[in-house]
Amino acid sequence: MNAQIKTVDPATVMGWLKEGTATIVDVREPHEHRAAHIPGATLVPLSQFDPSRVPVEPGKHLVFHCQSGRRCGPASARMAESGYTGEINRLNGGMSAWLAASGPVER
Repeated sequence: MNAQIKTVDPATVMGWLKEGTATIVDVREPHEHRAAHIPGATLVPLSQFDPSRVPVEPGKHLVFHCQSGRRCGPASARMAESGYTGEINRLNGGMSAWLAASGPVER
């Protein structure tokens, strides 16, 4: 596994979100994103994943998430392969874990 790709738990991401230090990228499909998403998340579906569409903000934690934590793996790998050199975080358990941890959502 690529050392620049980390797995983080929902509580960590919630803390970053509260601090304003997270850039959240939702790699689910548009209908999933419309149903519920993490506030401020940018939709870049895995089916059309283009690393150039990922908002990279200096000083912020880049976090990819999907529904269960599986689709964010290929998205993270593609981001790393594109030449991005920063840390890439995968939300462990995806949106399912986020909801179970009472993470905030927008509908």
